[in-house]
Amino acid sequence: MEKSKIITVFGATGAQGGGLARAILSDPNSEFKVRAVTRNADSDKAKALAKLGAEVVEADIDDAASIKKAVEGAYGAFFVTFFWEHFSAEKEYQEVADFAKAAKEANLKHVIWSTLEDTRNWVPLDDDRMPTLQGKYKVPHFDGKGAADKLLVDAGLPVTLLRTSFFWDNFIHFGMGPQKGEDGNYYIAFPLDDKKLCGMGAEDIGKCAYGIFKNGNGSVGEMIGIVGEKLSGGEMAAKLSKALNINVIYNNVSPDTYRSFGFPGADDLGNMFQFKRDFNEDFNAARSEKVSKELNPDLQNFDEWLAVNGSKIPID
Repeated sequence: MEKSKIITVFGATGAQGGGLARAILSDPNSEFKVRAVTRNADSDKAKALAKLGAEVVEADIDDAASIKKAVEGAYGAFFVTFFWEHFSAEKEYQEVADFAKAAKEANLKHVIWSTLEDTRNWVPLDDDRMPTLQGKYKVPHFDGKGAADKLLVDAGLPVTLLRTSFFWDNFIHFGMGPQKGEDGNYYIAFPLDDKKLCGMGAEDIGKCAYGIFKNGNGSVGEMIGIVGEKLSGGEMAAKLSKALNINVIYNNVSPDTYRSFGFPGADDLGNMFQFKRDFNEDFNAARSEKVSKELNPDLQNFDEWLAVNGSKIPID
């Protein structure tokens, strides 16, 4: 019997990596084994993965030596970074440089990198339609990842660049859920005009990644964009209203207004939504529901995601 191929899953206790780890572990016919990377093997999430059959290892993506150790002997790896912990695109870029070096040395056969566009290819730094942030980015949490794609490609790695979408989970965890107004109605605010926002459940990102690993050589070297459903602000508000049994209204604010909201990263996200609005056709064309469904037959649309997760959305 052929030995199972080890996939080293970074961020295994997070949303994307966790989705991939659980997808592999729940498939009794999988040819893969999970090596779950976490900074704390004693956490409840890490213990839960170990119980499902994962090999849990401790590593820190800011420690190149620990990355190297985590991928030794593996067939493939899922690489993801965590911008919102530190707000540094430079740090993300360095982490990917370390991923690339470790993957090359370990002779990995397939790498999936969870990435996004470098928006500076559409909005140069001297373009004042949106402010330049941190001196050299338009959307730091996009641009650092997009620029780092080249590190993996130029290293000659068998890499699939996985472009993700807006997480609907942000309605639960990121404070983007409906806020109650003085009039008793609830509001979601995005600077999107009437444009469609690519969105999906974070768990489905991992399941799509599993589909890519199963496709093997067919997806190495490709850029694959995934999405659960493309919806306007008004459509999202209507679906939230129905699922949560409250009246949710879409508040189409300006990018300037969104940037002024004052929470950490508001300027970054304001620029992100403006990019998705102003280059909506390019952004949405790069993400296919059909491809996502082929990779992940259980792919959820927004209504299906709300049926499972709606009760977790905090309502004041």
